[in-house]
Amino acid sequence: MANKTNKERNQELLERRREIASMGGAAAVEKHKKSGRATARERLEMLFDKGTFVEIDAHVKHHATDFGLDKKTIPADGVVTGFGDVNGRKVGVFSQDFTSSGGSLGEMHARKIVKIMDLAIASKVPLVGINDSGGARIQEGIKSLAGYGDIFLRNTRASGVIPQISVILGPSAGGAVYSPALTDFVFTVDKITKMFITGPEVIKTVLGEEISMEELGGAMVHNEVTGNAHFFATSEKECFEQVRTLLGYLPSSSSQLPPLLPAGSNSDVSPSEKDVNSVIPDDPKKPYDVRDIIKSVFDGGVFFEVQKYYAMNLVVGFARLDGRTVGVVANQPRVLAGVLDVDSSDKAARFIRFCDAFNIPLVTFVDIPGYLPGVDEEHKGVIRHGAKVLYAYSEATVPKLTVIVRKAYGGGYIAMCSRHLGADFVFAYPTAEIAVMGPLGAANIIFKKEIESSPDPEKTRKEKMEEYSMKFASPYVAASLGYVDDVILPEETRLRLSRALDLLKDKRKPISPSGGEGLKKFHGNIPL
Repeated sequence: MANKTNKERNQELLERRREIASMGGAAAVEKHKKSGRATARERLEMLFDKGTFVEIDAHVKHHATDFGLDKKTIPADGVVTGFGDVNGRKVGVFSQDFTSSGGSLGEMHARKIVKIMDLAIASKVPLVGINDSGGARIQEGIKSLAGYGDIFLRNTRASGVIPQISVILGPSAGGAVYSPALTDFVFTVDKITKMFITGPEVIKTVLGEEISMEELGGAMVHNEVTGNAHFFATSEKECFEQVRTLLGYLPSSSSQLPPLLPAGSNSDVSPSEKDVNSVIPDDPKKPYDVRDIIKSVFDGGVFFEVQKYYAMNLVVGFARLDGRTVGVVANQPRVLAGVLDVDSSDKAARFIRFCDAFNIPLVTFVDIPGYLPGVDEEHKGVIRHGAKVLYAYSEATVPKLTVIVRKAYGGGYIAMCSRHLGADFVFAYPTAEIAVMGPLGAANIIFKKEIESSPDPEKTRKEKMEEYSMKFASPYVAASLGYVDDVILPEETRLRLSRALDLLKDKRKPISPSGGEGLKKFHGNIPL
């Protein structure tokens, strides 16, 4: 080295860079691409603004000597780490390279990931993990397991501090899937994502059951059945467009506010909002798509839905109001009449807590007949799962705005961010019905004798239902008690929410351990 010229030293560096950039070699890269997957470095080009990615630890090598590893070179030790810009804002990343020893995780591979995680936390920037790995590098033994533990610890410490995003673009099996599960959002791609704890072969050996990798842990399985994933894409390009869109709604850390964009419309009424009245049917039993109301209210009619295919009786996602990011939670009357059940309760609670951690105001649209009744739900633990929603809303200190569209019955009324759980403003449409239960059930209980003794029971039942609705379920009854701040026309929704959010833009109230305001506490213990 001492006898080399500067030119030779520079040339050596360039040669090393070329070798690292070649990843697992031409044959491995070609095989990888034939499987329909982009390489680890191509994925970074799709994620970041052009020319902004800066790699760190490119020269890291493994130090294992057992099982022939001393003779094996693994470029960048199977993972590319660094940072770059997404829409002009800094983001940290690790991208596992399946062409280099299957992207297996060993000691140094894990250290690289841990370093970029620590850097992201210290710099208060989001972290994106692109997972494409065969799992632990078995030849390195317990050092691989230690590496996973170090990653899990940082996932947990970073939770609620910086946004953490996992993109699953290949296998993610065994202990490796727990890191994505600890992050805030999981992105998947059809026919490419594979996530499971034990693979098909193990299941066949232990249980004698045969199942394909796609059926066991494919993208749609985790979006529709397990709820482990939040986004589904048909291509890697679409997936990274989704990641970039999501990051555009989020702050870089919990100590910042979400980015403020120019408002989509300065008018009090967005163009499509004039049709809201036609969205809500005259028949209170008839379903409609709550997303039509959501899109009519927010900037540009844009709603970025999260977990679109899971627990579809509840809708959650991000939108903007006058350029400000808001988190939207809404009952979906098209599916199970918009009831809350075990899965939708979990979906709501986690989304609410994420928004609260990252200073994102919550807007809730209510049309709920209550919690889903039935033996199955009771035995699944709907009591504790339903309590998560109560806990999440009660705990949240960001601005909370609620719009009661139609039904708000029983425990469902309380759970969907009622005044009693700390809503800052509650608005109701004239179509709202707020009561302990629906008019039919109430009439059958309260006026049971009168209905049974009537010469025309059905006519009497209808009359008593109307009487009950007027006396107890009318939105004006709740408004007279101050539980509803105002009864508004649907076309006034955008204006009223905008003015309320403008008033509350600086609101943040720490909660004391006793439940009072003003004193800081670490955190509570959410029901699980």
